[in-house]
Amino acid sequence: MRFGVLQCAEDTDYVKKKYGGYFGVFLRMLAEEGEIWDVFRVADGDFPDDGEIGVYDGFVITGSCKDAYGDDAWICELLTLLNKLQLMNKKILGICFGHQILARALGGKVVRAESGWDIGVRSINLSSSSMKIFSNLEMPKTLSVIECHRDEVHELPSEVEVLAWSDKTRVEMFRYRDNIMGVQGHPEYSTDILKQLIDDRLLQCNLIEESYAVEIRSKLEMDPDMESWKELCTSFLKGRL
Repeated sequence: MRFGVLQCAEDTDYVKKKYGGYFGVFLRMLAEEGEIWDVFRVADGDFPDDGEIGVYDGFVITGSCKDAYGDDAWICELLTLLNKLQLMNKKILGICFGHQILARALGGKVVRAESGWDIGVRSINLSSSSMKIFSNLEMPKTLSVIECHRDEVHELPSEVEVLAWSDKTRVEMFRYRDNIMGVQGHPEYSTDILKQLIDDRLLQCNLIEESYAVEIRSKLEMDPDMESWKELCTSFLKGRL
């Protein structure tokens, strides 16, 4: 099988050094023996061309510091690509920004969250229908995941199914047909990565205040359910549900 990562964020120095960049982080969560994985740095204009997208079984869209409702040239090009992949019935997994841009591509609406930033480890609730979809995985009714976002999916077309929600965000996970899934949180992140992201990007870019960063760090005691998320995401992407 062959998969492509559509990378929408610049690597931090720490993640690059310790994990081989965000591409390396996703490989650790999703890649299995015998597969081929490629990365396309779409935020830098590096896109797969029409002649090669057919060889891929699926694509993963990463997080980003950009807003999914923006009209940057690369975001518009990404929307065009996602529409092509949807018509080809390719498997697509969107994470954080990827979740939001997928919602937009499907005709939904993404907005700045009225409740502000959601950063830390949060428990999300799986719907009864999602428990049926993931029944062979024996998932618990709640899963903890690292969150790091201030935008959210506000509206979805009626044919898109909400699979999970939290007390902070109404659409934590959704599915369209059997080939598109979005996850608002970061199942690929460890608390180590989040701590460094807070220091290396959010603080340096003045996106959060130091007092808020101190508060977040003090609450990073609960570990996310990374193994359960790994099983869920790989099973979806590779058609094992």
